[in-house]
Amino acid sequence: MTNNQVSRLALMALAGLTTLPAAATVEMAPTEEIIVTGRSLEETLPQELAAYGSDLEIIGERQIKEGGFRDVSQALQMLTPGLYLMPHSGPFSYLDISLQGSRTQDVLWLVDGVRINNRLYGTTTPADTLPASMVERIEVLKGGQSLFFGTQAAAGAINVVTRGFSDTPDGQANIGFDTRGTYHLDGYVRGRIDAHKLVLYATKEKAEGYRPYTVMQPSATQRDRGFDVRSAGLKYGTELAEDLSLELSYQHTDAKVDFATPARTLLNYNDRDEEIASLRLDYTPTGIAQFFLKGYFHDWDTKYANIQNSLTGGPPVVINPPGTYWGYRDYGVNGVLKLALHRGVDYLLGYDFQNFHGRDDVLLIAGKTEQVHAGILQIRSNDDLSSDLKLAAGVRYNHTDAADSTVWNVSGRYDFSEALYLEGVGGTSFLLPSAEQLFAVDPCCARGNPKLAPERSLSANLSLGGALETAGRITWQVTGFARRINNLITDSYSNPAFPDGIYINEDRKVQVRGGEFQVGWQPDTDWRLDASYTHTRSRNQGSDQQRDRIPTDFAKAGISYQPVDRLFGADLAVSWTGDSWQTVSGFGRRNYGNHVVTDLGAHLFLDSERRHRLGVRLENLFDEEYSTRLGSAAADAGGRFLYGYRGVPRTLHVNYGVHF
Repeated sequence: MTNNQVSRLALMALAGLTTLPAAATVEMAPTEEIIVTGRSLEETLPQELAAYGSDLEIIGERQIKEGGFRDVSQALQMLTPGLYLMPHSGPFSYLDISLQGSRTQDVLWLVDGVRINNRLYGTTTPADTLPASMVERIEVLKGGQSLFFGTQAAAGAINVVTRGFSDTPDGQANIGFDTRGTYHLDGYVRGRIDAHKLVLYATKEKAEGYRPYTVMQPSATQRDRGFDVRSAGLKYGTELAEDLSLELSYQHTDAKVDFATPARTLLNYNDRDEEIASLRLDYTPTGIAQFFLKGYFHDWDTKYANIQNSLTGGPPVVINPPGTYWGYRDYGVNGVLKLALHRGVDYLLGYDFQNFHGRDDVLLIAGKTEQVHAGILQIRSNDDLSSDLKLAAGVRYNHTDAADSTVWNVSGRYDFSEALYLEGVGGTSFLLPSAEQLFAVDPCCARGNPKLAPERSLSANLSLGGALETAGRITWQVTGFARRINNLITDSYSNPAFPDGIYINEDRKVQVRGGEFQVGWQPDTDWRLDASYTHTRSRNQGSDQQRDRIPTDFAKAGISYQPVDRLFGADLAVSWTGDSWQTVSGFGRRNYGNHVVTDLGAHLFLDSERRHRLGVRLENLFDEEYSTRLGSAAADAGGRFLYGYRGVPRTLHVNYGVHF
């Protein structure tokens, strides 16, 4: 029996047994309850949106720790139902995302509520600077979320919440190694003195890496893709009055990430320098009005280098000398005011301002500045009207120098009983053009078009779910989703004035349809089993082909054994990806999907107080060989060759941690 067959049998066995909690609940991890201790309207916004019909998944700190994940993308890849996420070359690399049939650029990323998407390139995700060790929880909101989050939340939003405050002083330190030459160090301390709260955390991840491509030419002497990521963060909070608090957060990341290519590369890397800072004021009384007001700053700079070997035996060819710049700066202010003016209805008023400036000296995007102003209004029912039925409707007006956009959103949830609920959300979203699409001036590639209009989409999600107290607790949810995209931004080569292409708004629409099924079973406090299956159909209008790099089907399953009266535990996670197609220059349309990846982890507490913990994780248990995407390049001997980005080979991770 092959490794692939064994993996498929494991997935089928898990799917027959398993459990995944209903999306609106926050009890996501084995025997773990996610508790949001803050009272800020911003901190509780995802849970409030879930209460009014949005589909929310929460990945907790314990799940991430027990899984032994290195970065945020790995944890999301294996643990989040309905989310297809595929890192190109292991931890801290670029990745493909599809949330309910979306493209990568349709999902908004945030860290503690600060948007961190790269507006230079919509498809360049920020996951290569997000270590897992700093995470308190990850919140994944599915469906259009442009009402509160704006551009790039057309298919959903991912909010990474870093270490939170604690009234009781505590801390933790961890060290780990793996068989790919990786080591990591991380830790945090936190506590409270009177009205002052403080959290400090830091992490370092360094790896030699592995060969990132299925085929490499002899001319490529940089054969492995390594990384060196260092992050540190500080949070400070104080209570100015009984219902008035102030919070300051700052995070700095240095990340040198190799960017090896399959031919000619001698030296190629991105050297990141990132700052994320915010200051938030919260007013949270129980009376008529509550609000938060937040200012944020996000600076992301890269020094790039690309030096290639000569095919004729001459000196190396410097394509981009070390220090070549690309990066951006994003700052702004946002706030929400919640009013309870009379019984039965609450009003939320919001304002969002963003100032974005970006420049790229590598692919030649002229330095440009963009400002966005937005006003938000949402009306909600409350318990005075009905404790079983929750309804909400809202509108957002978005203004930029180039274009205006108005979106709306309606949602609701009805609890028939404690065992059955119906929820849904529908509305419109928008996606502003990236700086590349607006301002690119590189003669090698498609030119930017300042006249581009935002993409607009109409989406709907409807879910039926519930829970049964039979032989433990069984939870389930069935979701149908649909989305239509207008003004799709794409590159066109039909204009003779732009033989290398120009970005345009296409007349054709994109239609997305699909469904998601989650089921779960927790027979007792020790065991938990989870499974999900997602089917998507994402096609251009008039086409019968699935859009590139969006799988038609994928499934996930997991078993967790976390006994409350023993000093050990184990986890098994399985992820299957079905057909995934990509059109590759010179080779046509190829299917690189149909693979199963299995991770196995275990841990042992070395003392009865559970302060000292030893953990192991066997990533890609059956050493499945698979490609995460495809590409083609010029071969040393002439012509072109086809290659795949390699998924992580079987790797053993070992870590030790102490809690104090």
